[in-house]
Amino acid sequence: MSTVSTPSGMPGSKRAGALPTAIVTASYRGDFERCRLLCESIDTRVSGHTRHLILVEGADVPLFRQLAGPRREIVDERDVLPWWLRAFPDPTNFGRRRIWLQPKGPPLRGWHVQQLRRFAVAASIDETVMVNVDSDVVFFRPFAVADLVDEGRVRFYRVPAEHHEILPHLRDEHAAWSRKAGELLGITAPRETSVGYIATVIAWRTDTARDMARRIEAVTGRSYLAALAATRTLSECTIYGRFVDEVEGRPDRHLASPDRLCRIYWAGEALDAAALDRFVDALEPGQVAAGIQSFTRTDPALIRRAAGLA
Repeated sequence: MSTVSTPSGMPGSKRAGALPTAIVTASYRGDFERCRLLCESIDTRVSGHTRHLILVEGADVPLFRQLAGPRREIVDERDVLPWWLRAFPDPTNFGRRRIWLQPKGPPLRGWHVQQLRRFAVAASIDETVMVNVDSDVVFFRPFAVADLVDEGRVRFYRVPAEHHEILPHLRDEHAAWSRKAGELLGITAPRETSVGYIATVIAWRTDTARDMARRIEAVTGRSYLAALAATRTLSECTIYGRFVDEVEGRPDRHLASPDRLCRIYWAGEALDAAALDRFVDALEPGQVAAGIQSFTRTDPALIRRAAGLA
């Protein structure tokens, strides 16, 4: 596995307490137009980052290259993932989708492999902070990435599960993700957690990500990517969250916060223009982005108009 190239001469934030920060998005061709909209909103409203990395499967690189620019790089997953994990046409849907085959575990879908890409990039880049942003997110308000840092501590999203906007839709899955995170990290108790760590705009420290990878390797006796690829019960946010809360023991690195940067439309019918306007108008004061999940089939053109990027 090779590492992602390091930034050279890229402008960063000059704000006090700022740390070198990369924005990272895992995407695929089905989300291309939404990812294009995300890029436009970042270029218009986000400041202080060194670069924006878009992580895609090798076959999608030519399509996504049109989004590349002075501070945006398209990263082929073959440059960050191990050689033994490769994508093939999925015979169960006549090759319309992709499946990732490996000798070390079960076949994986795109959602699982997107998480592996994030883990691999977090462990390899030189920036201190990595902001994970889903490809169906759009920034509606100005956002300086330096706002994620307070006296060297990075804002760490953590909220009681009953107040989490995603977990009510994924209660059983969250319990399984939490148990698996505990297994990978060698946490014996509690086996589950009532805390939610999942968000569509979320900051990680890369030094913490590397420590987390070493912990997984020490617990499992395998490379961290092999251990992660051995299961389809995977939530990168939950693994990172439980590591910070229950293993790391470094209060100088993180500042826990229940504040959501992004309001999410997680499930339901496609939003029409009026419903989308109401959703955006309901953004809370600290929320700078909206995530309209792609599987709701909301028209990207309507999202573009609502974001003032038409």
